[in-house]
Amino acid sequence: MALLNNLCNFRVKTQYYNGRCLIPAISILLLVAVIAVSDTYFPFPVVMPRTLSAWLSYSSFSTSSGGRKADGEACDIFRGEWVPDPDAPYYTNDTCSFIHEHYDCMKYGKLDLGFMQWRWRPDGCDLPRLDPSRFLSAMRGKTLAFIGDSLAKNHMNSLICLLTRVAEPTTSWPSSEHTVYHYGGGYNFTVLNFWAPFLVRSELVDADGPAHTGLWNLYLDEPAAVWAPHVPAFDYAVVSASSWFYRPSMLYEAGRLVGCHHCLLPNVTDLTLRYALRMATRAALRAVVGSDGGGVTAVLRTVSPSQYEGGEWNKDGNCVRTRPYRRGEKTLQGFELDFHTLQVEEFEAAKRAASGGGVRMMLMDTTEAMIRRADAHPSRYRGWTRREEWMKEYFTISNDCVHWCVPGAIDAWNDMLSHMLLTSQS
Repeated sequence: MALLNNLCNFRVKTQYYNGRCLIPAISILLLVAVIAVSDTYFPFPVVMPRTLSAWLSYSSFSTSSGGRKADGEACDIFRGEWVPDPDAPYYTNDTCSFIHEHYDCMKYGKLDLGFMQWRWRPDGCDLPRLDPSRFLSAMRGKTLAFIGDSLAKNHMNSLICLLTRVAEPTTSWPSSEHTVYHYGGGYNFTVLNFWAPFLVRSELVDADGPAHTGLWNLYLDEPAAVWAPHVPAFDYAVVSASSWFYRPSMLYEAGRLVGCHHCLLPNVTDLTLRYALRMATRAALRAVVGSDGGGVTAVLRTVSPSQYEGGEWNKDGNCVRTRPYRRGEKTLQGFELDFHTLQVEEFEAAKRAASGGGVRMMLMDTTEAMIRRADAHPSRYRGWTRREEWMKEYFTISNDCVHWCVPGAIDAWNDMLSHMLLTSQS
């Protein structure tokens, strides 16, 4: 009512007061009533300066544990909604030199930058933004490994940039598929990235293949040698993979051909990509659970959905949305729904197998949050350095609706990861 009184007491010509103040007053009451009884989505307008350094905010970060409801009951941090965060982003490509060109949407001119100003809020509780000082202190003397494809690297890239507000690592490359980021300065914290897009041993046998994306041999019971021997040295291992399994492949177990996925060869059973991902995930989790090191915390991150609209990835498909979907507007379907289901099933099986041992298992179920963020992909606003000669020119020109802009929605993965790891220590 104070608003209505102020409206009517606003000093305009006195002859208009008595009658005309009722019009805006009634209008406001009607608007409040409509909002109260509807679920209409009202996006917050975002006006952002074009100077990159002006985007950075050094707002204070909560150091509370978060993830708890008022009654003390544990909260599911993976069920919630995206809400405006006017303080974001917390770093830019001016302040973080580690952003890979494939995720650097600011550098390559993404037009609508409002995608950066949202945060993930779980139902019934709060998920604090990652506090870099607290995280680095908690990780003192630890080793955290990211194992998987380019989305695993995308995830790691976001973490490194979030931590640059406090410290920058030294970088080394033991091999082309293994990168080490080490934090000195009293932290002695190491982040490892292992390029293992299938998680298991793989060989490219035909650079073109039946779908022009290569034909691969996958050895589904052999975790990739680039990472598996190092497991005893890990304190934390984040395992994730899915997108490469769409590629045609020959599937081997115990050194024997058991089938294929889309190989289009006579007398070879097509076991589908679901089978390949299931068995590779099983082998990877077994390698972690069965490691001799003991005490490792194994985190399985679920499928990150691709979000092409208007066509496929190489046929004019694109992602041009400018706001998150509301709850229920977008749901997981098709292969990605199957991927998510089998990942949860394999996680539960591995968790049972690890019961009573020194391995802690955690499921990082980011899928629900990310299915709503079609606005936060690079699209065409990214660079691309071809990793291998077999990658054709269409990789350069296709829109990218698989990876995530850095900074952006993927930073929420590290809010989640920080909460999971720090809570597990308490």
